[in-house]
Amino acid sequence: MAGVGDAVPAAGGRGGAELSLLRFLSAELTRGYFLEHNEAKYTERRERVYTCMRIPRELEKLMVFGIFLCLDAFLYVFTLLPLRVFLALFRLFTLPCYGLRDRRLLQPAQVCDILKGVILVICYFMMHYVDYSMMYHLIRGQSVIKLYIIYNMLEVADRLFSSFGQDILDALYWTATEPKERKRAHIGVIPHFLMAVLYVFLHAILIMVQATTLNVAFNSHNKSLLTIMMSNNFVEIKGSVFKKFEKNNLFQMSNSDIKERFTNYVLLLIVCLRNMEQFSWNPDHLWVLFPDVCMVIASEIAVDIVKHAFITKFNDITADVYSEYRASLAFDLVSSRQKNAYTDYSDSVARRMGFIPLPLAVLLIRVVTSSIKVQGILSYACVILFYFGLISLKVLNSIVLLGKSCQYVKEAKMEEKLFDPPPSSTPCKPSSKPQSKCKPSQEETLSASVTNQPSHQKENVIPLLVTSNSDQFLTTPDGEEKDITQENSELKHRSSKKDLLDIDRFTICGNRID
Repeated sequence: MAGVGDAVPAAGGRGGAELSLLRFLSAELTRGYFLEHNEAKYTERRERVYTCMRIPRELEKLMVFGIFLCLDAFLYVFTLLPLRVFLALFRLFTLPCYGLRDRRLLQPAQVCDILKGVILVICYFMMHYVDYSMMYHLIRGQSVIKLYIIYNMLEVADRLFSSFGQDILDALYWTATEPKERKRAHIGVIPHFLMAVLYVFLHAILIMVQATTLNVAFNSHNKSLLTIMMSNNFVEIKGSVFKKFEKNNLFQMSNSDIKERFTNYVLLLIVCLRNMEQFSWNPDHLWVLFPDVCMVIASEIAVDIVKHAFITKFNDITADVYSEYRASLAFDLVSSRQKNAYTDYSDSVARRMGFIPLPLAVLLIRVVTSSIKVQGILSYACVILFYFGLISLKVLNSIVLLGKSCQYVKEAKMEEKLFDPPPSSTPCKPSSKPQSKCKPSQEETLSASVTNQPSHQKENVIPLLVTSNSDQFLTTPDGEEKDITQENSELKHRSSKKDLLDIDRFTICGNRID
């Protein structure tokens, strides 16, 4: 085929120039190429498209499972926690009749249940001093831009409260239940209890301001504030898509998205309750709110799908990773059902996802009791029936979740990790040798990941992204393999979070990205 070089000798003649131009156009129109010469590159691009197409299904399966986990922990506060508190108080009051057979008056779980119940009751009565109507009119009088800024600040504050709140509650539980023969290294149970009450009260007020701002957006005439608040979700795409993510980082983000979506559902429920109360529980007004509710939920789902699809695309993460995340959450549920469990399930969900049910439960009880008036014997009978219905829903949800969790754990081949011995209660004594270490506890023993391969556990210390055959020019030459091996050995002590179950479940709360 003729190219541009054919036009050089014929540049002196007019006819030759026309002939070379025709040849050039003919070459451009008939030029061919063979895609099979770069088969690996195009196969990889096709797999990326298939991965993006699988992301919505796999992500929503994880989201649905995680939302039902949050629902189980949330219903626990309303259903089984009051019964457990009643049983613990009954044991405490009737203990003199049986004699002091045990050294402890109450079991550690019973002490934690009583503390949770007392915190709920105290914060509920404290919430009566917060006027919801005055807060609504105060927020409604602000400008749209100011409300948009306030809502963003509230979201940041909610994440900070969730991150530090569970630490406060865990500190209270451990201070109240730790063996007393040990040397005291804390300030006492009462200061920790006051800190926990203050935290739950302030977090409940924060969520109330969020719900009030969302309620103002629903009731605005031109829906401009609601549109701006929904567009705020798309800002997450800009802030997260173009960052480097590992599997553990994506697991943290997925847990945070689960918590955020469930919290939004509860906030929408509070908004609907407040609006229905203002319209005397007219069912026609519910259909007025229904399109806006669907619009908020649809925007949240769309943003999550787009965000996770492009994160997995840019970081070469397969869609199968979400089944591993689901197995890790299921492992937490199954391990909390064991006889020698080291934590309560609701606290485990709080540490994994950053979802702390106590403040949200206090706010929901406050809104329901102020919106619904209970008068007469028939009303109290309906309340009792509703309570038994919640217990039935909680038990049914727990049974289904436990069955699904056992299935996911079995599919991930993690069931052998459930039978490890419980951690010893004796503390590790400091040794004279600086290199001596304490024996790993059950928390470290159960920290094996779904993605780990035992045969290559010592070699693959640092997780690497998959490289295609077409991008081999970006890889390191063979002469530098020794340097990479040395760097891997030097960085071995830094890679302490290379599996999913080893993510710091006591401080992560689904918000920190390493």
